[in-house]
Amino acid sequence: MKIGWQEWDAIVFAPSVVSNNQSAAPNAPAKGEDKSTDWWNVEDNTSFDQGTSTLPLDEWLPLQVHDAGISEITMTKCFVDHAYGFCYPDTTPEEVHSKMGKWTRVERDLQPKTGIYYLSFYYRRTRRLDVPLITDLKLLGADQENLLPHPLDEWRGVAHSLRDGVSGQASLYLWYKLGPTMGEMLTKNVTQTADLIMELDVLNGEGRPFYGFENLDPPLAIGKPGQSENVHLIYKRGVKPIPRAKPLHFSHAGHFKILQVADLHFSVSNGRCRDTSLSPCKGDSDTLELMNRTLDLEKPDLVVFSGDQLNGQGTSWDPRSVLAKYAGPVIDRQIPWAMVFGNHDSEVGDLTRHGQLRILRNMPYSLVEAGPSDVHGVGNYVLSVRSPDPSRTRLLTLYFLDSGSYSAGAWDWFGWTPTEYDYLRQSQIDWFLHESSLSPMHERPWHPDTGKDLGDAWGRTGQGKKRQTSQRSLVKPNGLMFYHIPIQETYSTADIDPISNKKLEIGEQLDDKSTPKKNDGFFDKGLLKAFENELGGREIKVVANGHVHLTNSCRRVLGIWFCFNGGSSYSGYGKTGVDRRFRVFNITDWGETITTYGRTEHGEVVDKIVLVGHGGPTPYEG
Repeated sequence: MKIGWQEWDAIVFAPSVVSNNQSAAPNAPAKGEDKSTDWWNVEDNTSFDQGTSTLPLDEWLPLQVHDAGISEITMTKCFVDHAYGFCYPDTTPEEVHSKMGKWTRVERDLQPKTGIYYLSFYYRRTRRLDVPLITDLKLLGADQENLLPHPLDEWRGVAHSLRDGVSGQASLYLWYKLGPTMGEMLTKNVTQTADLIMELDVLNGEGRPFYGFENLDPPLAIGKPGQSENVHLIYKRGVKPIPRAKPLHFSHAGHFKILQVADLHFSVSNGRCRDTSLSPCKGDSDTLELMNRTLDLEKPDLVVFSGDQLNGQGTSWDPRSVLAKYAGPVIDRQIPWAMVFGNHDSEVGDLTRHGQLRILRNMPYSLVEAGPSDVHGVGNYVLSVRSPDPSRTRLLTLYFLDSGSYSAGAWDWFGWTPTEYDYLRQSQIDWFLHESSLSPMHERPWHPDTGKDLGDAWGRTGQGKKRQTSQRSLVKPNGLMFYHIPIQETYSTADIDPISNKKLEIGEQLDDKSTPKKNDGFFDKGLLKAFENELGGREIKVVANGHVHLTNSCRRVLGIWFCFNGGSSYSGYGKTGVDRRFRVFNITDWGETITTYGRTEHGEVVDKIVLVGHGGPTPYEG
């Protein structure tokens, strides 16, 4: 990072911690490890990762955890976007900069749809001990200073109305209160650090703010139905570290459950319901309620959003105001979650996939990773699900790939129109095969190091031991894969079960085939080349897709199951009479058995089938 004013670096000596990435787990507990406590519940002291003392003071980083307070706020108006460097606040002598802090722009327009000006907040942040810091904010109309709490001399006002240039709306002014200095808090033991205003942001619409932020009423702008949304000033008070997900692990009974959420198509507004008999219906909010109910029914260990979380198409014009909305129910329940991008997630204005991912990585309980920069797409990564015993053996591998947005299009009078979906590229094939080669083998079926506290989970009879000894071999853990747009081979003829002589498929294909026209050979050169061990066998047992909202089938093709979720949202297209739904993957027997089913909007379980393992079809040989 750059070295600038009021910055210093901290050297922290901390123990390494187990992550969810591809690195192999230790084979034995660390020296001095408390074996009476589950390893994922041991405090790992990772607060040093926040790096608060090394964050630059003159960059707007709203989701980072600052420990330096704000000393002054102003607002400027401009006829052009502030991002181009115009309309910077009046400069001050260098000695003022060094004491109060440099001006930092909150990179958000206060009136994006209603005003004639570009309006932006600027603030100063400082680590000095002798500068009063802001502890409170108020939004008041003109001539309402009498409503400020006493003592009045502690309050400062921003000169311009926050509604400057907005027709038909009364003036609104920001006031801020200067509290004690950090030095006074330290020397006089004044416990006001929790009151310090640490960050400002803007929220468009009535979605939820990011973790740690609060709305400040009244709205900065009042939206007009069908034309614009309410605009809110949101702020963060105090130092609020982001809660992190615990490492993914099987339960002591050998279970792990994944809930797939597909094609939410959320907007800055509340969206609109499409193709449903539900009445009355409020698109995004009713979908969130449906997600809440389903999460409470299923209680998953991991939630995967499988693309098109944002609607695009002009309604997700401010993706920052949508990202916190769709992950809210999962965050509220402290459930780890992952995601892949869909094609519509790029139709969202000037916030690229890279920009979105930087935000998503800093949201509570997120396991999202950017992936290698030299691999096509954003968000190609691997998560491991480990055993609950101290060996922390990887028992399940989860692969996430970015299937892209569009690979071709044409310009016309209406702008750029996409004509072909993107596809999985050669660099992703190479990356996947490399990651597959790193997957550690272990004896399967796996059993815990000690069985005394697991009852008869593995049938510890003499016959059971004999069977395990004769059937166990060194094999990679089973793999599941998530990407949004299905590949062409997804629709190939299903395998035939040699016992029943029936096709291995379940559910309905209600959409037309929707795949990329181009194909770099991900199926033949990637999926079919990733073996369990040197004797063969498919490492990837299941591929889960989104993209199409009606099709909810699972089909096995040359030993690999391809499963569609079906749409999970009232805000995406559907068909009256076809339920919105979520797909559940219930992995049991320490990763050996994979069962799936759909959970519909009415709470019903449909199309339940064992894909792999005990009770499932004969493994593919070929």
